[in-house]
Amino acid sequence: MQLVRSVCFGALTLLLVFKYSLLVDAAKPQSHSHLTDTRWKPATATWYGSPEGDGSDGGACGYGSMVDVKPFRARVGAVSPVLFKNGEGCGACYKVKCLDHSICSRRAVTIIVTDECPGGYCSNGRTHFDLSGAAFGRMAVTGDGGQLRNRGEISVVYRRTQCKYPGKNVAFHVNEGSTNYWLSLLVEFEDGDGDVGSMHIKQANSNEWLQMSHLWGANWCFVGGPLRGPFSVKLTTLSTRKALSARDVIPTNWSPKATYTSRLNFF
Repeated sequence: MQLVRSVCFGALTLLLVFKYSLLVDAAKPQSHSHLTDTRWKPATATWYGSPEGDGSDGGACGYGSMVDVKPFRARVGAVSPVLFKNGEGCGACYKVKCLDHSICSRRAVTIIVTDECPGGYCSNGRTHFDLSGAAFGRMAVTGDGGQLRNRGEISVVYRRTQCKYPGKNVAFHVNEGSTNYWLSLLVEFEDGDGDVGSMHIKQANSNEWLQMSHLWGANWCFVGGPLRGPFSVKLTTLSTRKALSARDVIPTNWSPKATYTSRLNFF
């Protein structure tokens, strides 16, 4: 597996040098427990971007321009390494609530992990959320969003929550640079846990699930070939190990930079 991961990173490096950017027959989900930890835990929070804006333009998870449109829009957040988990925390959803009731409402804001903040407030093992300006302001009493943003760093509590994308099914974006010998996929709109612990693909006329390697952020890759579509994709969540399989979701005539939507989601 270490060799596969090294090959994946080597291929990505070459793409960055030469391209300058990398920029269902449904299997039922396995029966595992839902996210059950409802305890609020202490953390700190700041905000970035424009005051009423959506935060990051892209981010370390690889969602690109998706962060600027619904359902991500204004719900994005960068998290410290303890929550980012080297990219395996991408897509997880959290409720974040301010503790200062003199200026904050009692409602929590729900955010989706789309980026990492590795330094500053996020360093030294701290649990920290760097939210979009809009998400940060929504924790305030109505009309006091600007005053809350003027506070800078604030104390908050947070907890994991189920991700919900009404009307959306899990989708797989084929990353730029993918070939019949190097296939890289980005997972989008995963309900429930939101995070990905492992991914496998299955080629046409095959019963063998091939394990993909975590590349970076929410991106996974497989090196081998020549690969033959259509491809079925199986993903397993990091948090509760639920599995979902989308049969032949990526067609024979697939192309890089295209997104293929399954008929499935975890709810």
